[in-house]
Amino acid sequence: MAIRGPEMVFAGYVALLDECVEKRALREGQRVHAHMIKTCYLPPVYLWTRLMVFYTKNGLLGDARRVLDEMPLRNVVSWTAMISAYSQKGYASEALDLFQQMLRSETEPNEFTFATILATCTGASGFQLGRQVHSLVIKNNYESQIFVGSSLLDMYAKAGKIHEAREVFECLPERDVVSCTAIISGYAQLGMDEEAIELFSRLQREGMDSNYVTYASVLTALSGLAALNHGRQVHGHVLRREVPFYVVLQNSLIDMYSKCGSVTYARRVFDSMSERTVISWNAMLMGYSKHGIGRQVVELFELMRKEKKVAPDSVTLLAVLSGCSHGGLEERGLQLFHEIINGEHGVQPEMGHYGCVIDMLGRAGQLQEAFEHIQRMPFEPTPAIWGSLLGACRVHSNVDIGELVGHKLLELEPENAGNYVILSNLYATAGRWEDVRNVRHLMKEKAVIKEPGRSWVELDQVLHTFHASDRLHPRRGEVFEKVKDLALKIKALGYVPDLSCAFHDVDDEQKEKILLGHSEKLALAFGLMGSAEGVPVRVIKNLRICVDCHNFAKFVSKLYAREISLRDKNRFHHIVNGICTCGDYWAAKPLTTAAAALRRRLFSSSSGPSRWATPGHEERPKGYLFNRPPPPPGQARKWEDWELPCYVTSFLTIVILGVGLNAKPDLTIETWAHQKALERLQMEQQQMSESD
Repeated sequence: MAIRGPEMVFAGYVALLDECVEKRALREGQRVHAHMIKTCYLPPVYLWTRLMVFYTKNGLLGDARRVLDEMPLRNVVSWTAMISAYSQKGYASEALDLFQQMLRSETEPNEFTFATILATCTGASGFQLGRQVHSLVIKNNYESQIFVGSSLLDMYAKAGKIHEAREVFECLPERDVVSCTAIISGYAQLGMDEEAIELFSRLQREGMDSNYVTYASVLTALSGLAALNHGRQVHGHVLRREVPFYVVLQNSLIDMYSKCGSVTYARRVFDSMSERTVISWNAMLMGYSKHGIGRQVVELFELMRKEKKVAPDSVTLLAVLSGCSHGGLEERGLQLFHEIINGEHGVQPEMGHYGCVIDMLGRAGQLQEAFEHIQRMPFEPTPAIWGSLLGACRVHSNVDIGELVGHKLLELEPENAGNYVILSNLYATAGRWEDVRNVRHLMKEKAVIKEPGRSWVELDQVLHTFHASDRLHPRRGEVFEKVKDLALKIKALGYVPDLSCAFHDVDDEQKEKILLGHSEKLALAFGLMGSAEGVPVRVIKNLRICVDCHNFAKFVSKLYAREISLRDKNRFHHIVNGICTCGDYWAAKPLTTAAAALRRRLFSSSSGPSRWATPGHEERPKGYLFNRPPPPPGQARKWEDWELPCYVTSFLTIVILGVGLNAKPDLTIETWAHQKALERLQMEQQQMSESD
């Protein structure tokens, strides 16, 4: 170039620039541009455009824009190249402004221009612009073009307008893997998992050629449905077709297995990865967190720090804090939060980190500390933060703080039905039925509709859906009878319905009937009916599983020696032989008024003699069982003088009954004795109130 000087021609410049673009040789490319200027060479439009592409490839958008502005003539390729550069770098407003300039210059956009500009139309304002661009697409007869159609349906899907996206998809004269993947991904991202799987199955039958992005989108949908068997089939399909295991696909597999309750398989995929991104670590950490395996979360996080290949980000720390909260590791969680505050991890504390700490304190019953922590936050607390505290108040029956937080939430989110429901349930737990009616009346006034509880169970690759007191399932009669049969059997093992989970002002018999109609119990019963002995039963719930259903599942697991997996919107509960991985930590509940009084009588040193001593007699030290004074010399002790502590008499009574009923005394002692003590206490309180 230096030798030929002004004799350089178009072909020479193109060859040099192409080489600079390919190798991203910035200095050499700048010399080519400088040579054009010094030799007063007037490049044609193509060469100007090639210069612009060279600068954009090297990340110099300002220089590329200056090239565009200096061009004496521009064509659609020049405009589109610059618009595409802005769009790819995330400068949506600049891309849209340039597109408007292009239209004013009376340059007709082509299919690539429309496909590019539609990709920038995101968000609320972007959607309105996207509709306007759609009208231009129709005006220029590009709606049936495959690139434009794919961008259109992607724009509608990202804006949450999935029905409009489906209309665009159905109108495409031909479909490629990009358009098929876009519509499946749109359904999956919006949580319409069943529709995504149904469409994928249809397109598979029609001969669609899927790529790794398609499979990643399908796995996202399957994780939402917790359809483990279908997920395994997709994994097998990927292996048989030898689809490249890009990190994105492996991350989706980790997420799918974790959300389907098979965290062991998720860890196998994780361990087999030759390269892990921070998203890979986050997916595995979040999987352990959702399963309540707090110690595994902490161990994996320490391994990540030890390897030093990938630096943790804010999502990583959020996953660890969440795992400490769900796993009951408050001390480690608060220590980690202190490290974040001190900047030891190079991440600024965000709202989500504070939210995890609030949740952690709330789960531990430290509601006052959680409330004070919210007031000290450097951010304005979001409704999610207040909602976490309200949920903790509901679990621990703290009406004072819960009422304050609940009304705060009703002001912030008057359209959120969940806040009304939790506040109403809190009032119901405290027996404040008038307040319950007021909250429900307020819901009707504001036309707020509560999301109905639904549960799913998969049998023979068919997903069965149950609603509370279901009247739609074809085998609902058999299912209800099975639930009743299960309730009778596990009552013999000590199960007592938790009537506080029935938030209605009705008698106890009606409350128990309402509890039997919960969708979790129906799905569990159907799973037992339709699966072979010893096969695990997996139930999914769209809302949080109530304490009574959790206890019900524990007793059923012990009765049938079955592994039961319950997944609600917060976490997993793996129950084996009646023991749940959550350790019942999530279901911590304060005692009711009667139970609290009973506990004071049992264990309070200031309330008189211990329960374990016969009433009216002084309790003797060192485990003396008999508390009556010895009989006078020469006299034998009478039968009625052999008075035993009530825990001994309860045990003997249950053993005698158990022998006659062929029961298992070791499973019923605690529940039976506790129930009888409660009944006795209630009777005493009733007698005292009548005497008053």
